Order: sequence, then structure tokens, then C-alpha cells
Amino acid sequence: MKDSNLSVESVTCGLQPIERYDAETLILGSLPSKRSIQTGEYFAHPRNVFWRIMGNLVDAHPKRPYPERVERLIAMRLAIWDVLESAIRPGSLDAAIQRESARPNNFRRFLREHLAIQRVCFNGQKAASMFERLVLPGLGSRAGEIQFVTLPSTSPAHAAMTFEQKLCDWSILKKRPDEGSGGNRS
Repeated sequence: MKDSNLSVESVTCGLQPIERYDAETLILGSLPSKRSIQTGEYFAHPRNVFWRIMGNLVDAHPKRPYPERVERLIAMRLAIWDVLESAIRPGSLDAAIQRESARPNNFRRFLREHLAIQRVCFNGQKAASMFERLVLPGLGSRAGEIQFVTLPSTSPAHAAMTFEQKLCDWSILKKRPDEGSGGNRS
């Protein structure tokens, strides 16, 4: 049933993943911001600290051209995507996502095509909770092969932690997935 009060502009659709066939770690956001969608670049809001963190961890500094940053992530066997393919979300805040409209990306296919994925890192609690609710039940035994880690959001809306605290938590990316704690964590 279609709601005649909804316009096409109120539906936010995600970006294509940054990926390589042998990626080991998948970093998941919830849904790109309006700025990211406009530019076609992940984490494009100037106050989002994702690229600043990646600059410290894998030399993908925000001052580098976007394609160069992407190449550095790919070289480190990191993939980026979002939990949601689309949702109704006025604005860019995760809190504004209308739960009943949320449509997840096809992770069964993605993980089947990326068999080396051993770790999924969530960029914030909202991404982790949406994945747990909308995706995890359908993954079957593949979920038991993956370490799940919830990291602090890099969004400017999550200002409760300092940059240094976020960087410390995100430093897990410097370790290969098989060097981690060994268990699933979220």
C-alpha cells in the first residue's frame, strides 16, 4: 500500500559499496548523509571524523582526493557499505530514519561474493542495531564465521567522545581480523 503523502524526495537511497573481492573487514554505516549522497562520497560531511581517523590508520587523509582515499582503503582490504539500501529519513540524522521504511542491503549476496570477510565493524550503535534486527537473522551459519565489532560513530552528531578516544577504538582496524579478540563482540 502506497502512502500518497510521501514524495520520492523523502526516500534516501544508499551508495554502492567500496569493495574488493578479497576484503577482510567490512565497515558499515547506517545510511549516507545528504551530503554524501550529493557528492557520491562516503562520510562527506566535513565534521564527520571518519576520514581523519582513516588518515591516522591507513594514510587516507581527508585532504587527499577521494579516489585516492578509496584506493588506500581497498589496498588495506577494507570495504565500506551501509546497512540500509534505502529508508525514509527527513534530514541526515540516524534518529530520523523511519523504522518501518528501512530496507537492508543484500548481505547474503555480498558475503557470498566476499568470502574473505572475517570482521564487520559498525560505525555507531544505530548501524549495529539495524543490522542485528534486519540482517543478522537471515545470514545463517555465515554469521558465526564473522567477528562483529561496534565502534563509536564518526558522525558529528556523536560528540560525547573525543577524537582521540574514537581513534583508539577504531585502531582495531590496524589488526588483521584473525588477530582480534577471537570472539564476536557488539
